[in-house]
This record gives sequence, C-alpha cells and structure tokens, in this order.
Amino acid sequence: MSSEIRIEKREHDEEIGAFIGEAFEVYATENGIDCNYEDFCFVAMDDGKIAGAITGRAYYNEVHVGDLIVAKECRGKDVGTKLMLAVEEEYRGKGRENINLSTYEFQARGFYEKLGYEVEFVRPNSIPKLTKYFLRKKL
Repeated sequence: MSSEIRIEKREHDEEIGAFIGEAFEVYATENGIDCNYEDFCFVAMDDGKIAGAITGRAYYNEVHVGDLIVAKECRGKDVGTKLMLAVEEEYRGKGRENINLSTYEFQARGFYEKLGYEVEFVRPNSIPKLTKYFLRKKL
C-alpha cells in the first residue's frame, strides 16, 4: 500500500461495484457467512414511460429496499404496491428472512404499514418531517 491515501469523489461505476461486491463476499466468507450479494431494480412501465422504480440490494439473509419512487401522475394507481410485491415475490422462499427499508415522516410510512411492514425503530429529528422510520416485514 502507498504511504499516502487520497480520497476521490467518483461516480459509482462497474469497477467500484465489482470491488464492493468482491470485498463483501470475501469478508463474509472469512466469517462463515454466505453473502448472496445481489442488487435489484424493478421498473413499472406505462405506455412506454417509466411510472415507477424500486431499487435495493439483497445480501446475507435480508433484502434492503433503497429507493421506491412513483411518478406523480401515477400515484394512487397501485404502482408502488406492485413494485413492492415484485420484490417480495422475487425473494420469498430464497433464504431471505425479511425486507428492510427506511422512510421519513413526510414520505410513505402509512403506505408501507398497509403492506404489512412494522416499525422497528424511530429516529426523531429536530425537523419533524425528517423523523426517520425503519421498517421490516418478514418474508
């Protein structure tokens, strides 16, 4: 290793993704854990346009939803529900115990609770709308 480490801000690209995936896998294996590292992305299409998208990562025995967004004009049409169910169906019965996600007060806590997600932890914030909720649903 060089005597001087430089920190650079970069776009997340294939090289960085491969480095992260390999490092996760090696470290997990060294600790007797099966990593099962897998990124996912599901997209809802409406007449050739993106109506919504969900991204995240599955590893170890969990699934983590990173982002879920539905186009404003498509909200209230079950697009978000269909995207969440697609993730659940993809990972149910494949050794994953639960799906984890977080949301802020101004976002979609009630939506997730209607889908069976339970609040595990609340992190209050000095700006109430930025209070963060951590939710989980067993698969």
